[in-house]
Amino acid sequence: MSRYPELKYRTVTAFQRRIGNPLLRRLPVQTLLETTGRTSGLPRRTPVGGRLTGREFWFVSEYGERSQYVRNIKADPRVRIRVRGRWYAGVARLMPGDDARARLRSLPRFNSAAVRAMGAGLMTVRVDVTG
Repeated sequence: MSRYPELKYRTVTAFQRRIGNPLLRRLPVQTLLETTGRTSGLPRRTPVGGRLTGREFWFVSEYGERSQYVRNIKADPRVRIRVRGRWYAGVARLMPGDDARARLRSLPRFNSAAVRAMGAGLMTVRVDVTG
């Protein structure tokens, strides 16, 4: 990886980890993804932007397999998502063959613009809602 994308990744993830995510997690309207920590086994909640369509929730990971929640999903695909204040259980599926940029066009505009601007190595994630 060249120097600029690596610097961008480190800067964005540090900001999200220390400032953005802690603030967004507190907003009752923010959509959250809850995974199980692959090492700790503790619940990990990450703000995401996506759309619930029927029994599927779609979103795009801005750093693909480098995202910590994607690594957690690979270890245990059972997740929960909070959409409009309601929690749903589900099973997450990584969709590396899906066109993530095209998928962003069908998701909420503001979040999609941020993912396009900040991300590199985009990957679509689908959560099949089970409960």
